Amino acid sequence: MAITSANQLELLQTAEAVAREKMIDPGLVVEAMEESLARAAKSRYGAEMDIRVSIDRKTGRATFTRVRTVVEDEELENYQSEFTVEQAKQYMDDPKVGDTYVEEVPPVEMGRIAAQSAKQVILQKVREAERDRQFEEFKDRAGTIINGLVKREEYGNIIVDVGAGEAILRRNEKIGRESYRPNDRIRVYIKDVRREQRGPQIFLSRTAPEFMAELFKMEVPEIYDGIIEIKAVARDPGSRAKIAVISYDNSIDPVGACVGMRGSRVQAVVNELQGEKIDIIPWNEDQPTFLVNALQPAEVSKVVLDEEAGKIEVVVPEEQLSLAIGRRGQNVRLASQLTGLDIDIMTEEQESQRRQAEFELRTKLFMDNLDLDEFFAQLLVSEGFTNLEEVAYVEVDELLVIDGVDEDTANELQARARDVLEAQNKAALESARALGAEDSLIEFEGLTPQMIEALAKDDVKTLEDFATCADWELAGGWTTVDGERVKDDGTLETFGISLEEAQDMIMTARVMLGWVDPADLETEEGEEEGEDETEEAGA
Repeated sequence: MAITSANQLELLQTAEAVAREKMIDPGLVVEAMEESLARAAKSRYGAEMDIRVSIDRKTGRATFTRVRTVVEDEELENYQSEFTVEQAKQYMDDPKVGDTYVEEVPPVEMGRIAAQSAKQVILQKVREAERDRQFEEFKDRAGTIINGLVKREEYGNIIVDVGAGEAILRRNEKIGRESYRPNDRIRVYIKDVRREQRGPQIFLSRTAPEFMAELFKMEVPEIYDGIIEIKAVARDPGSRAKIAVISYDNSIDPVGACVGMRGSRVQAVVNELQGEKIDIIPWNEDQPTFLVNALQPAEVSKVVLDEEAGKIEVVVPEEQLSLAIGRRGQNVRLASQLTGLDIDIMTEEQESQRRQAEFELRTKLFMDNLDLDEFFAQLLVSEGFTNLEEVAYVEVDELLVIDGVDEDTANELQARARDVLEAQNKAALESARALGAEDSLIEFEGLTPQMIEALAKDDVKTLEDFATCADWELAGGWTTVDGERVKDDGTLETFGISLEEAQDMIMTARVMLGWVDPADLETEEGEEEGEDETEEAGA
């Protein structure tokens, strides 16, 4: 192929045709042609030369140029594309380092191999442009619903034609009973769009909680208009789901609006989800109240919330227990996902037995350690005392409210409690030292002897060991595995250490060791406060 006047316009016509076919910018095709012609010219003139090609966008004329750059004498490496200031004086007036000299060179005749290479370059560039266009089109559509056409099935995954390309519905993102044939219409949720080596990958889902939320948004105009908001969704795909909604207009019932006249709105969503049963629940900022709603249709007698542990105890009548738990634990599992709390369900009888056991345990603690009779120990427990620390360090006035306790008795009680605690602390410290705990850890402020002993048993024996711990390793936490919340036990969890307290202690240790600059912490705190103020202003 020779670049002559006969085929100059043909270049532009070809670029226009390819651009129309692939729905990309014609300029990108022309750039690909310029690069392919430059590559062919280098094979003719020499690979070390800097040959560039420019195609006129109006006439189609291709101009071949050779570019040379002025460099320092000691930096001269490529004699074909670089030259020194002295050498450049033959071609330029007053050359300086960094200047370029451009001269036109004759066009090249493209042989069969060069033409094939040029074609590959053009195809590659067009393919990349096509992928970029597809990614740009879909990246902002993540989180929305799209209709597609089933093309084929590969290893249980469904390949879906979404118009401008293909997307994948993985088998774990399908509702269990669903099966599809080629050319079936399918409605899916765009879960993620990623730019990968093989091109943009569009991942679809029909099991995502967001899919249900988007379906309700399509069926309920009040949700689309923002009058009703979906606060949380929990799903057991294809079986059952719970959705929490709130209305910002007192005249509109959020549950009734989502159900629709004779259940028409919710039924449309149920039909799309292959008969998945949906419980629509009113949202409430008060977590215990919200949980009572979330456990419907079961009736709840009492709720006890432990905010620090993110745990909640629910007491139900005996006849309501199986209903509250649900088939294979489905009802309580969905309620837990919806509220983000770990739910412990028990009957009224079980709760009574547990409280009785706790009462007896605390009574025995006071009897054994404070040398009290059973009646007096039970009085302490009845007044809300749960451990020796509370008795030892509480204000004397709080002990005087107990029947039969005068000031002398109160002082004696506290003295006994303090003696026992000191003995326990001494024993714990000796045990920790025997396990190898070093002074750097023992002298760290905020750790009790019992905590140091527990850490030493867990092979945390120095301040350096302590500083490398994660907050959840000390305070405990929860991990979600396959949709189930799994408990992670913390070394200091039994001592009531919260995640925030654990974070502060670990960071203090790192500062003491010189691993963290306190100034950096102040900067981070300042930035966080600024962000909080911005969010509040925006709200």
